This record gives sequence, structure tokens and C-alpha cells, in this order.
Amino acid sequence: MLQQNENKQPLVSVVIPTYNRPEYLKQAIASAVNQTYQNIEIIVSDNCSAENPQAIIESFHDSRIKFWRQPENIGMLPNQIHAFKMAHGKYIASLHDDDMWNEDFLAKLVPPLEVNPNLILAFSDQYIIDGNGKINEIGTEENTRGFKRDILAAGIHKSFTKIGLVDKSIPTAASCLIRNQVIDWDSIPQEVGGMWDLYLTYLCCISGYSVYYYPERLTRYRNHEQTDTRLSGSRNAKAKIRKAQSEMFCYKIFLEDRRLQEFHGYFKAKWLESHTTLGIGLLRNKQITAARPYLWQALRKQKLNLRTLVALIFSFTPQPLANQLLGVSK
Repeated sequence: MLQQNENKQPLVSVVIPTYNRPEYLKQAIASAVNQTYQNIEIIVSDNCSAENPQAIIESFHDSRIKFWRQPENIGMLPNQIHAFKMAHGKYIASLHDDDMWNEDFLAKLVPPLEVNPNLILAFSDQYIIDGNGKINEIGTEENTRGFKRDILAAGIHKSFTKIGLVDKSIPTAASCLIRNQVIDWDSIPQEVGGMWDLYLTYLCCISGYSVYYYPERLTRYRNHEQTDTRLSGSRNAKAKIRKAQSEMFCYKIFLEDRRLQEFHGYFKAKWLESHTTLGIGLLRNKQITAARPYLWQALRKQKLNLRTLVALIFSFTPQPLANQLLGVSK
């Protein structure tokens, strides 16, 4: 039925930013190509990977795929936003180059948006898979419970600031279909960095629209050795620094928005927590002097926090011993 009515279906833009993941990229594209909902365009934006993925694109022999290769690495977020701005669809969905969708992902999320013009997005639950694509059953259950999608009511949510910015139930970057033209992609500041999906959720929360939850696992989020949280040594420290800086920026914006006053206490706690995370990241990166102001700030403006206190003490510990305690290699 979906294929028969293709001409009557609204166009959906599938956005796939990519960088140095050729094998995973091929699987991601395949999961988009194989959607039972067929009226789509697939936008692949390569951030100047070491190996040009054009051959992968061409191997699909699918005219719906549009390929763009940046002449130089412009950074993760600019590449992502560039791909969003290329989209012509009524609806738009982000697909990470290392993730995959079930074949019915779009078929199940487009109808609620079509029926109700007051919805800005529709989202689903997700599976967690490993580097080989195998479903991690325990990780999947923990993910669902951790983001409270196990207790989230199916259907329309008119007020969704809590589920979006506090519970973080909405996987905006991976398992979500958004009504295009509502979001001004140029309004996303570069400072949000890797937390662009949280900021995008914020923009949706203040839009005046509602959201729709489809309580099935329709996507597959890959947790593997290249994931920031699983990096080791200095790369982990730099990832921690980037993430903390992005969080600090986002939560400062949320704190200053009077429309979110109800959750001020939560946002302040997260803002201060990001100070501690940034301080620890800087310590691990051997930037002792730079770390201390963030740790002092976190310690002064919140109840006694053991994590912050210990990190601050480490900053005054002789360097060789501090490195050993923090697990920093030479």
C-alpha cells in the first residue's frame, strides 16, 4: 500500500553525516534504502574522510541518494547542519553513520505526523547493538529504563519539556522524525558541539508543538570502540572536555530561559556537574591550572560533592602521583 501511494506520500529527508566509517556507513545507508516507506531522499555528507565513500554510494545504484563531500574537515556539527540544510523533505530524520533503522521505522512514524499538524516530531525506542551489529539485550533494557521510555505513555505529549530535557526520553539524533521548516537550522550555535541533539530537543520543547511516542524499538544504536565514552587515555580526556563544554553551554541557555523555570534546579545541578566533568577532563589532559576554576565554581555553588572535592584535591597533588591516581599515561 505504501509503495502504491508513493506519489501521495510526503517526501522524507534522511540525513547521514559521515566520517571515516566506511563499513558502518554502508550498513546505515542500506537500512535507509530498504525502508518500506519509499518516498525519501538520502543525503550523505562526508566530512572529508581519509577514504572517499563515493564508491559506497554508487554501489547502491539508487537515485534517491545525494552525496556531498566536504573539501576539508569542517567539524562534526557544521557537517551535520550542512546536511540538514540540504534537505527538501516535509520531514527530516538524522541517521548516524554507525546506526541502523528497522525497515518499518519511517512507515510507523510518518502517519502520526500526517494526521496531526500540531506535532513537531515523532520518536520511538531503540535497540543497543555492538560493533558487529548484534543486539545487546541487557544494554537495550538498561537504555530503555535509563531514559524512562519503559514508563512513557504511548501517543501524544503536549507538554514534553520534562521528557525531553530532564528524562531525555527523546532520542533526537537517532530515533526521531522531525517536521522540517519548523526548525531554523542556522539557530543552532556552534558552541553546542556534540550536544546538538539536546539543543535541538530544547528548540522543539519551546516551539509550542506536541510530540508523539511510538513505543517500539525501531532503530539500532551502535555502541562500539569508536564511541567517545569508550575511548581511552588522552582521547578520552579530550572527549570529556568537549562534552563538558557543550553541556555547560546548553544548560546555561536553559537556565536563562524563563519558560523553563520549573526545571531551574535540575538545570543548575547539571550545569555545575558539567563544571566538575570539565575540570576532571582538564586534569587528565594535564591542564592543572585551567581545571581549578571550574572545580572551585562547582564546589562553591552546590552541596558538598565528593567527586568535585576529590578532583580539586588532585589538582594540588604532586603531578606524578596525581597522574597515577587519575589513570593518566605519559
